[in-house]
Amino acid sequence: MSACPVTVEPAVGTALLPVLGHDVRVPLVTGGEVTYAALDYAASAPALQRVWDDVAAYAPYYGSVHRGAGYLSQLSTDLFENSRAEIAAFLGCRAGDQVVFTRSTTDSLNLLATVLPRGTRVFVFESEHHAALLPWERRADVTVTYLDAPRCPRQAVEILERALADREPYGPALVCVTGASNVTGELWPVRELTAAAHAHGARIVVDAAQLVPHHPVDLTELDADWIAFSGHKLYAPFGAGVLAGRPDWLRDAEPYLAGGGASRAVTRGAGGGVDVEWHDTVARHEAGSPNVIGAYAIASACKALREAGFDRLVERERQLVAAVREGLAKVPGVRVLSLFGDGEGEVQRVGVLSFVVDGWNSSHFAAALSAEYGIGVRDGLFCAHPLVRTLLGGAGDAPGECGAPEGQSLNAVRVSFGAGTPDEHVERFVRAVGELVREGARWSYRTENGRCVPA
Repeated sequence: MSACPVTVEPAVGTALLPVLGHDVRVPLVTGGEVTYAALDYAASAPALQRVWDDVAAYAPYYGSVHRGAGYLSQLSTDLFENSRAEIAAFLGCRAGDQVVFTRSTTDSLNLLATVLPRGTRVFVFESEHHAALLPWERRADVTVTYLDAPRCPRQAVEILERALADREPYGPALVCVTGASNVTGELWPVRELTAAAHAHGARIVVDAAQLVPHHPVDLTELDADWIAFSGHKLYAPFGAGVLAGRPDWLRDAEPYLAGGGASRAVTRGAGGGVDVEWHDTVARHEAGSPNVIGAYAIASACKALREAGFDRLVERERQLVAAVREGLAKVPGVRVLSLFGDGEGEVQRVGVLSFVVDGWNSSHFAAALSAEYGIGVRDGLFCAHPLVRTLLGGAGDAPGECGAPEGQSLNAVRVSFGAGTPDEHVERFVRAVGELVREGARWSYRTENGRCVPA
């Protein structure tokens, strides 16, 4: 008789899920080495060890998908389609929803932009990531309305309701909104925004790039029409993304890419050209040989997160967010950026937080964290330029020389973390911020190609 499986709880202060790179050592400019503290999850999260192991186990059996008769092709096709089903279950998709594999969140939203019915009105808040802000105006027959950044969740709903009620003419409409901000980490009221959109005859797509790695998502419960996210944010960095949701606009539009796989039949036409019958399933927008490893990696990550339990993941992350916020609040001159502020008790946050430091160029601060403490963060405008400019007041747009007190430019530092983050990384980060602010950098830095680097 086999032994009963035993669940091993992680030690206090350790990551909930093991990730690649957790033991990588990096050199410090001041001498010696330190274990790298990866605190840039919002850009690309490290691969889960589970994902890496699953992909490595499959790699010898890699084969072409859908059109091969051989054993490895059949196995790869089953793996690919089973991955689609696993992701649909993870997202709580409804019967009839489609899961389309893309390259990324950006690719997913550009795909959706191409299938909008002619004359669609798109409503998007200025606070969106560029992936959600920019694709729509590429369509000359689509009108885009940019909405002011709200200052609380309730105001977001009110702004959207007014805009939808006032739209002319009344026709197809799409709302695009983030699930969690890639700048502030604040969760948006997606369920309420969805209800407002549907009450006014509009559809809604959720940019969930920063939501799905940190928080449970149920498309049926949210009642959103589509959801888009990237594998590389979800601990599956193999170049794949997902657009999941209602099939009708996808089915009725021209294929996103023309080529093999999207076409059911191609014949020579009477006029010398070709006649094409396109698929009306997900294959319609998945032309070319699919990224089976990318799809499988996402499915593996979804399964790992589901089995770990989002209740535990959310609570663990809440503790880390609280530790960072409390630590930074004690450092003079540090201002944490927030769109909704601290007055809204219902505002929830994922493990993404941005801040500025008086007298510091953000690139200089991030460079010092890396070179002197082995901490990887992000600095800049985070592909959300209108939002960061709003949060920073819109002044001082010119970049300054690093190290110069007057060189504080219009950008910020972002720290982000997740299921693979141990307490020590957060504790080191908070300590490093305090030391840099109080004592200054211990090394000299220079500007090279617009960035601060150790001299």
